[in-house]
Amino acid sequence: MQAEVKWVEGFKFLAESQSGHAMVMDGSGGKSAPSPMEMVLMAAGGCSSVDVVDGLKSASQNVTGCVAKLSSVRRDMAPKIFTQINIHFEVSGEQLDPAIVAKVAKDSLEKYCSVCLMLGEGVEMTHSWEII
Repeated sequence: MQAEVKWVEGFKFLAESQSGHAMVMDGSGGKSAPSPMEMVLMAAGGCSSVDVVDGLKSASQNVTGCVAKLSSVRRDMAPKIFTQINIHFEVSGEQLDPAIVAKVAKDSLEKYCSVCLMLGEGVEMTHSWEII
């Protein structure tokens, strides 16, 4: 996997993925676009959501929605790395089995989500879930 990040102006950068998709990043605290750290947080939510939805479908659960709400804590001093991240999954569907929802959410953070596993080496990663 490869990517390229080009400086545009000020603290704006254009990131382009190997698959040809582009996104602007704002290094001045997210004034005009997501900051790089916000993108890391969103990547964790996206990656883990894929696992949750796929896991529920694989378990023959009738999932109709999944929202990952992420909260984080960062160090006060530079480098301002994440020290804690929680992902709260709001899952909706018909007759979802709570035990299966709990298992796929846990498995995402502990076994499958590449972003969460990578972050988990230095960040306290936690999760919670509810069926809506």
